[in-house]
Amino acid sequence: MFTGLIADLGTVLAVERDGEGAVLRVRTTLAGELRPGDSVAVNGVCLTATRAAEDEFEAHAIAETLRRSTLGALAAGASVNLELALRADGRLGGHVVQGHVDGTGSVAEVREEGSSRVVAIDADPALLPLMVEKGSIAVDGVSLTVSALRPGGFEVSLIPETLARTTLGRALVARPVNLEVDVLAKHVQKLLQKWEGASGEGLPSPD
Repeated sequence: MFTGLIADLGTVLAVERDGEGAVLRVRTTLAGELRPGDSVAVNGVCLTATRAAEDEFEAHAIAETLRRSTLGALAAGASVNLELALRADGRLGGHVVQGHVDGTGSVAEVREEGSSRVVAIDADPALLPLMVEKGSIAVDGVSLTVSALRPGGFEVSLIPETLARTTLGRALVARPVNLEVDVLAKHVQKLLQKWEGASGEGLPSPD
């Protein structure tokens, strides 16, 4: 489990592709804390470290992961958001992030607003019912608050700290991003679907 608070901006050193996916080699100051078998989130995608050295690590991304996320487009030299798995004694400073990408979105607009930057993102229509204004969402692994909902997508407001410490500070229009909606919203949706299926009716109205 992760929290969506990025610990380091890593640099992709190599992407070695084969028929089963790709091996990513990433340079980061976090490598010394990793051991083979440890989980690490790369742009919001939970991967397992297969090798760790003093200043770099390797992780294997299967073909399904490459298809469902933006990791399939990574190349040497790319910057990536990195986060280690949450320790049991750590603070949950963001929100519960699983590292299981629900889909990809695309940056539709970027505009300055005072000291912050507003980024509008187009998303899969199937994900929009799971988003609420002021709710949580992970964009490329970054825990953010939905500042507004818009037709076909949503907006987030990025503070200077987020702009400086994550790849979102370089986000341009048309850039694809990984999206993970709040897991609590997914559970609620599933329960409501079961209720409607069992009763043949809509949701019960409050008394």
